[in-house]
Amino acid sequence: MCGIVGAVSPRNIVPVLVQGLQRLEYRGYDSCGVAVHAASLSGHTGGLERARSTARVAELVEQVQADHIEGGTGIAHTRWATHGAPAVRNAHPHFSHGTGNAQDKPGRIALVHNGIIENHEELRAALQAKGYVFLSQTDTEVIAHLVDSLYQGDVFDAVKAAVQQLRGAYAIAVFHKDEPHRVIGAREGSPLILGVGQGEAFLASDAMALAGVTDQIVYLEEGDVVDVQLGKHWVVDRQHKPVQRPVKTVQAHSGAAELGPYRHYMQKEIFEQPRAIADTLEGVEGITPELFGDGAYSTFKAIDNVLILACGTSYYSGCVAKYWIEALAQLPCAVEIASEYRYRDSVPNPKTLVVTISQSGETADTLAALRHAQGQGMRHTLTICNVATSAMVRECQHAYVTRAGAEIGVASTKAFTTQLAALFLLTLALAQTRGRLSDAQEAAHLKAMRHLPVALQAVLALEPQIISWAEEFASKENALFLGRGTHYPIALEGALKLKEITYIHAEAYAAGELKHGPLALVTSAMPVVTVAPNDQLLEKLKSNMQEVRARGGVLYVLADGDTRIASEEGINVIRMPEHYGVLSPILHVVPLQLLAYHTACARGTDVDKPRNLAKSVTVE
Repeated sequence: MCGIVGAVSPRNIVPVLVQGLQRLEYRGYDSCGVAVHAASLSGHTGGLERARSTARVAELVEQVQADHIEGGTGIAHTRWATHGAPAVRNAHPHFSHGTGNAQDKPGRIALVHNGIIENHEELRAALQAKGYVFLSQTDTEVIAHLVDSLYQGDVFDAVKAAVQQLRGAYAIAVFHKDEPHRVIGAREGSPLILGVGQGEAFLASDAMALAGVTDQIVYLEEGDVVDVQLGKHWVVDRQHKPVQRPVKTVQAHSGAAELGPYRHYMQKEIFEQPRAIADTLEGVEGITPELFGDGAYSTFKAIDNVLILACGTSYYSGCVAKYWIEALAQLPCAVEIASEYRYRDSVPNPKTLVVTISQSGETADTLAALRHAQGQGMRHTLTICNVATSAMVRECQHAYVTRAGAEIGVASTKAFTTQLAALFLLTLALAQTRGRLSDAQEAAHLKAMRHLPVALQAVLALEPQIISWAEEFASKENALFLGRGTHYPIALEGALKLKEITYIHAEAYAAGELKHGPLALVTSAMPVVTVAPNDQLLEKLKSNMQEVRARGGVLYVLADGDTRIASEEGINVIRMPEHYGVLSPILHVVPLQLLAYHTACARGTDVDKPRNLAKSVTVE
């Protein structure tokens, strides 16, 4: 959440800063801003200049141009609000004006921040006692004043001293009016990278912000503080000892963030799923534990259960995997919401395989849950992640990196289906290690997986029928989703997608639970979406559907062709192209994504940037 871009360069860096913000806007769009040191550019004089807006980055660009803001040293930020409502006074960058009447003093410190400072109230009280005046409701302004209060002629030293007093998660970028060619960065619990250019250097919360600017990236570690100057940089660790962090070549193509012919990124990403699945499975010629890294066979032999930790959409992919792992690998599997697991007393088992799932690999709650499990002695760890350079991949013993590509739409789509593909590979590898996967079964499963891209294309061809459903859903304010077995988590994911981007209240239930409460909600005004594959639970599901019809409910059914469920009064049916057995959840979720997308379009909501939400949840 939130996006940071910073730079020290001999050229006017403002176009790079705002372009970086545009690429990171999906991480937060409650407000945005840019600050530069005017004197950092040859021939320019002056101090700190700033533009902030509660509109989108496109409007900020116009404001920057109108105010002629230029500089070679600068920082920029796009915000997802935590402390303080979306308002200009709460937008980053924040200035510290020294003690006294803040409005009459020129800015000395400019600072942007991702994360949450947990001890901001006590720091605020101490700084107010020193005479600092606060103009915002944010925890970030506390950091700016704290750095100012500790400044004794070297902003690097001031930041190093300041972070020692911070509790919580942060990635910050800071500069001082007396040091026009210097930006300081620091991170703890929130990602921050350094980009190395020719005679210039950059900071960002994501390498994609620097695509086309530099591909030489340094991934800062927890507790690092970095001093960025013209053509040089150095890093110290949390003990303030100099360290060398490797420079890696990272191809963060700007084209990944281009919309192309699609109306929204979410639509683009839904239709990219056949390719994303194919890319994720590329190179998989057979099932082997080594798909998950060296030594995975030994790890898989050493474990006797699986614990999956994840949040949101990733949690639902883990719920599907639980069914697979227990049925095919015959291993007990628990799935926990990461933000709950880390705070409850649990019974650690050193023979547990701890599996984390995260699109970004930086999800704060999931990282904290992973570290909590490791702290309890559970050393066998594996992650399913879309970012090879992420903290999750670095901190886990084993990994499978999906190849979904950049996902810009806040509502996850292709990240989810590629997670499912990777989790099915994990299931098969665990089954093989335990002697529960024959050669014939392996060949059949691999054949089905390789056919997934073609099968997904056939599902996407159902879009016109789904649009007709969406036109009916657009006027609704409540919806119910039903599924059974592996398709119950798919119903949960479908309800999540609908509520995320349409603002329709949507809930999902295991269909057998309908009579235990939710049936009281069913009326003709509440559509009931039912996921109906032709599996062993089909007849039970049909009985649940009759319970809905008997109460005047209207069913919208995604049915396999051989289920003998036909459209009639009170039942609307879209037939899936084919029954896909154990992999059916990967196909059935796609119509639910399209239903949410087209309903949102019909309601006129901001599909890619739904209210109150943002991508890559790096705060607790």
